[in-house]
Amino acid sequence: MIDHEDISKAVVKQRKLLGLSQQQLADKAGVSRQLIAKFETGRQPELGTMRLLRILHAVQLDLRISSLNKNRPTLDDLLAEEEGESK
Repeated sequence: MIDHEDISKAVVKQRKLLGLSQQQLADKAGVSRQLIAKFETGRQPELGTMRLLRILHAVQLDLRISSLNKNRPTLDDLLAEEEGESK
């Protein structure tokens, strides 16, 4: 399951990859630089869907909805299992 911290880390990583400052991201997303700073540091956990999507799109990321996993193993599960077998 993805959480706020995962999303904010992905945004920071992508923002830096794109060479954007917090102000440039804020301008592209139509929000304040202070909101970006709070979001990136976890002090603004609730942005609302539209603001979150604008921030994600400004750094060329997307939010997707898919069917629930239904107990199929995740990539992390498979990697952990593989690591356990190699020991």
